[in-house]
Amino acid sequence: MAEQKNILSETKDGILYLTINRESKLNALNFKILEELNNIFNEVNDNKSIRGVILTGAGEKAFVAGADINEISELNEVNARKFAEFGQEVFDNIESCHKPVIAVVNGYALGGGCEMAIACHMRIATRNAKFGQPEVNLGIIPGYGGTQRLTLLIGRTKATEILMTGEMLGAEEAKTLGLLNYVEETKDAAIAKAEEILHKIMAKAPLSIGMIIDCVNAVFVSDENGYQIEANSFARCVKSEDYREGTKAFLEKRKPNFKGE
Repeated sequence: MAEQKNILSETKDGILYLTINRESKLNALNFKILEELNNIFNEVNDNKSIRGVILTGAGEKAFVAGADINEISELNEVNARKFAEFGQEVFDNIESCHKPVIAVVNGYALGGGCEMAIACHMRIATRNAKFGQPEVNLGIIPGYGGTQRLTLLIGRTKATEILMTGEMLGAEEAKTLGLLNYVEETKDAAIAKAEEILHKIMAKAPLSIGMIIDCVNAVFVSDENGYQIEANSFARCVKSEDYREGTKAFLEKRKPNFKGE
């Protein structure tokens, strides 16, 4: 993993821990952070030593409190489109990653921070977490996929309200709406819960996990035939050594030894 200036990274027991490290700015996203995230996730799929990712923000106050307003204030119509398209590309990279990515949301996840969290496959929040898309307060809208993913996750009616009012959701309300998997008291507890989930997943066949991500993502793409993608993915799994190992282990009443092949 190449060294990054704005993101702390550490790999331990197959899990890549990523921390947005701009605490003095409440971890606000800027172009450099997005670029680093993109580089990291371009590497993750091909790195066999990484089996899962935990993404969080430095400190206790914020996961990511939004995008850098200094950068936003300098946008014009031409570069604003490129700005949004690049952010969408980065978050698509997270969403389509074949390794499970869990956001541990500590404190504020607003604007681009909320968009980043909902691009992850799962979300675990601390009790003090706040979610929202307050872009309307700046006279703009979410540009990194927030209008789409939020609607798909929690439904048209509530998403429209949140996007139009710019109001924040607390952790418990976010969980009730289906935005979160779990709410924990502290950041340490949330990370421990994410580790627990990832270790369960890491005991399964890696190819199967990647295919599940593809199939679930296909549900949200209008021009994709999700059933056909499922059938194709099922066939790919059956070609694998892990399929033979899994079925053999079941018949022999033992734990399978999956190798990702």
